[in-house]
Amino acid sequence: MTVSLSVVSFPKVRIADIHFALSVIPLSPSSTNLSFWLPSQFFVTTLFMSVRHLLRDGPSSLSVLTVTPIDRLHDGDGSNGVKGAAEEGLVIGVTGIAGNSLAEILPLSDNPSGPWKVYGYIQYDVSDPNETQTKLSKLADVTHIFYVTWANRPIEAQNCETNGTMFRNVLQATILHAPNLKHICLLIGAIRYLGPFESFGKIKPYIPPFTEDISHLNVPNFYYTREDILLEEVKNKEGLPWSVYRANTIFGFSPYSLINIIGTLCVYAAICKHEGIPLKFLGSNYSMASDANLIAEQQIWVVVGPKVRNEAFNCNNRDVFKWRHLWKVLANKFGIENYGFEEGEKVSLVELMKDKGPDVGVWRFVDLMHGIGDFVDSMNKSKEYGACLTRDSWIDKMKIYKIVP
Repeated sequence: MTVSLSVVSFPKVRIADIHFALSVIPLSPSSTNLSFWLPSQFFVTTLFMSVRHLLRDGPSSLSVLTVTPIDRLHDGDGSNGVKGAAEEGLVIGVTGIAGNSLAEILPLSDNPSGPWKVYGYIQYDVSDPNETQTKLSKLADVTHIFYVTWANRPIEAQNCETNGTMFRNVLQATILHAPNLKHICLLIGAIRYLGPFESFGKIKPYIPPFTEDISHLNVPNFYYTREDILLEEVKNKEGLPWSVYRANTIFGFSPYSLINIIGTLCVYAAICKHEGIPLKFLGSNYSMASDANLIAEQQIWVVVGPKVRNEAFNCNNRDVFKWRHLWKVLANKFGIENYGFEEGEKVSLVELMKDKGPDVGVWRFVDLMHGIGDFVDSMNKSKEYGACLTRDSWIDKMKIYKIVP
């Protein structure tokens, strides 16, 4: 099969953005045309390598049709190009797992108030207040902000400073410049109830199941910082509603994410299958998952509904599981017969995968999530407000998009 590639030069884009552009295109054996954007600082050979990596079972030849310089993606303004939309959403963090799902779901015509016009492809440094102000203050028609990004720093004090600055920059660039702004959504993590990773084992966490009325622990946590900033900044526009979503371990799809646990487990399984070694079991704590599409749908449900304002919600799939339940599914998906249920064995992906390269998977994060004990948060509040959302696994999508074989 021959695939034609339309290549658009775009300054300041990272190689990860190529992967994201590919990730939102339905790749099937019948695909004959792909369009995505090539950073001007990369060679065309890098493009070919990226495509061959993501479509390793696909095309037998590639051809570049055009190279056209532009300064914005999609509709020329950083949006998805939907015309005449009643609602216009600004997604901060569009290449992450949660942002990817928002970018796919908001433009659908069967959404409440849909299809939405979505701004998510604007290139700027969100940590720079001047650059953020220059780029975002122009989006006067934005009606909703979906803040679903974060930055990782070595220690939590730096996480608080960096992530707080980023979030404040966005709010200060938009709240007073978007007269139609109706709602601000902030996504954080249910780790809020346990404290930052550096505090694990050093402080006494809350006992699960976690509920939304639980107060802050007496440790620095950038989730607390961002919740506080949200409450401060919305005061600058009278009556501006907000909502906070506390996700458990997010199951979803993005080729570029700091903490893609499903992607990492799939890579681990693919390596085990390729090398003919057991898929060793990592741990058996009770846990919950937050499907990325469900997170997007819960945010949409809140912002378009007439009743819910200024509330924080846990956000998960409602079903409690043990990781051993997922292990059999993971093994079956990759055709692995030996998936090692040895409950007493201490297994670390950091150790097992130390010769595979640091960029192949987020091994340390998976180890941490399997070692924190029971991680269960209550969805009773959402149920009381009328949200009844559930979801299943994302393993198939990782295989469909050729991230793993």
